[in-house]
Amino acid sequence: MFPKPKTGVAGAFALCALTGAVLASPARASDGDGSLAPYEAHIVARAGVELRTGPSYEFSAVGSKGYGAVVGIVCRLNGQKVEGNRVWYKLSDSSYVWSSERHIVRVGQEPPRWC
Repeated sequence: MFPKPKTGVAGAFALCALTGAVLASPARASDGDGSLAPYEAHIVARAGVELRTGPSYEFSAVGSKGYGAVVGIVCRLNGQKVEGNRVWYKLSDSSYVWSSERHIVRVGQEPPRWC
């Protein structure tokens, strides 16, 4: 009654086509303007991080991500200095989050591009 499991890219595509499923990766999520977020990171701050509308604590908080959450990063930019670090990340959902390497750990060696 159900199709046999397939392997490889073609098999995954065929299975998705048959079931109507969509494959997506957080690091390739749309950032709202049609471009894709090419970088992935994990939240490692035990208390999580707050998401903001801009790269400063003066911008409104619009949500949060908890410990262990995976986020897509579109780019990095300099914003308000926090704990001696000015780097903020623009996430794939168009929010901004400040981070030192103690709060967000990127997947891969290449740092995100500058906005």
